[in-house]
Amino acid sequence: VESAGAARRVVRLEGETVPPGRLADHQRQVWLTPAQDRLFLEGAGDRRRFFDRLVFAAEPTHAAHASAYEKSMRERLRLLTDGPADAAWLTALEARMAEAGTLMADARARTLAALQAEIDSRGERPFPQARMTLTGDWERMAGEGLDFAEIEGRLARALASARERDAAAGRSLTGPHRGDLEVIHAEKDRPAAECSTGEQKALILNLVLAQGARLSRAESAPNPILLLDEVAAHLDRRRRAALFDEIEALGLQAFLTGTDEHLFEDLKGRAQGVRVDGQALTMLDGE
Repeated sequence: VESAGAARRVVRLEGETVPPGRLADHQRQVWLTPAQDRLFLEGAGDRRRFFDRLVFAAEPTHAAHASAYEKSMRERLRLLTDGPADAAWLTALEARMAEAGTLMADARARTLAALQAEIDSRGERPFPQARMTLTGDWERMAGEGLDFAEIEGRLARALASARERDAAAGRSLTGPHRGDLEVIHAEKDRPAAECSTGEQKALILNLVLAQGARLSRAESAPNPILLLDEVAAHLDRRRRAALFDEIEALGLQAFLTGTDEHLFEDLKGRAQGVRVDGQALTMLDGE
């Protein structure tokens, strides 16, 4: 709910105000919006945040680990730049960063492996397949099966040796906050950033569908909800039909929005149609 004049949304469960992350105990969202159309053209930070949301949907604790890492990183940088650069306190902060950062890297590596396996199994779909890589050293170590304690120790030592450099740069130059998600169009063997706008959209869509499919099979977890905004407009008739069939086959609750009503004609009789006009909702006949 959002109260009038409130600075932020409030989440309540059974009348009790709770952190927004608690929603993941009851529902998980997978979404694609026009804001993500430039995912492969924007900076690494946007791709990290996109990928971390995919991780969080399957492993809600990932958000807490990322928050702990970032909090300790800010405190460490403040000590390095503003002082006093107390060695003992820096070591304690770097130990926290190393533990949380290794947990982050592990979760990212698991998600990457699961998503890649799901995408590889979807070869018969009319969407381009992707080959994905996480470029960060720490994710690479986790993906190669390096022991948790070994990664944690290496990260702690790397942070300690980077103090002088980080202080001079005014930012932290080492850690899992520096990695990137690289995506290759498998059939064309071409980086996603070099593909056409339509190909990029289809690559992301296939990734999101793969995420929905793998989450739908997770035990002891709520089924995901698909939120797809203005997706149909970027697809030809064949791919639109394939998208609708896939959503129906997954058996997930899905919300598809768009400004062109005719793009959803193939959903008539299979979905509930609603027209949004101002603040009013109108049910569409025959849908």
